[in-house]
Amino acid sequence: MVLKKITTTALWLLACALCHASDLSDKLQSSEYVLLMRHTRAPGIGDPAHYVLEDCKTQRNLSAEGRQQARRIGDWLKKQNIQTADVQSSAWCRCKDTAELINFKGFQVEPSLASFFDDMQKANERTQALQQFISQKLKTKGDKALILVTHHVNIHAFMGENIASGEMVLAKVDPNGKMMSYQVIPRPH
Repeated sequence: MVLKKITTTALWLLACALCHASDLSDKLQSSEYVLLMRHTRAPGIGDPAHYVLEDCKTQRNLSAEGRQQARRIGDWLKKQNIQTADVQSSAWCRCKDTAELINFKGFQVEPSLASFFDDMQKANERTQALQQFISQKLKTKGDKALILVTHHVNIHAFMGENIASGEMVLAKVDPNGKMMSYQVIPRPH
C-alpha cells in the first residue's frame, strides 16, 4: 500500500511538471503564438565601421559565453517539450550562430529579421514586414514552434520593450501578425 501511494504521488508530481513544461510547447504549437529571441551575448553595441554582412570576421560576434548561452537555451526549450521548430534568423552572424546553436536541425535566414540599427528610420517598415512574415508563417507552420532569432532593435520596435541578450518573448499575435500580448522569458541559467 505504501509503495502504491509513493508511486501514485511520484506519477502525479511528474505529470504536474510535464503540465507546466508543456504550456509553452502547447502555445507554440498553435497558430496564435511566436517566440522571438534576441541573439545571445555578443559584447559591444552595433557593428564595427565598414562591416560586411557576408564576412563574420568584420562583425560583432558571439562570445564564448554567448555560445554557451545559446546551447543552454536550446536545451531548456527541449525540456519545455518543444521538439520541432521552424527557426528563422537575421542574416547577421551572431543571430545565425545563435539559431544554429539552439540546435533545432537547421534554420533559414529571413530578411524581415535583419537589424536596422544603422538606419533607425526603417523601424516601421521592418516591423510591418515582420508582421506580414509572421502572418504567412503561422498559416503554414503546422504544429512546429516558430522561433525568430533577431536583434534588440527589432524586438523593441515589435513589442516596445528592451530585453537582454538571449531573452525570449512569447508573443500572442492576431492573424495579421500584430502582437496582442506578450510574456518575456528570461534567459535560462
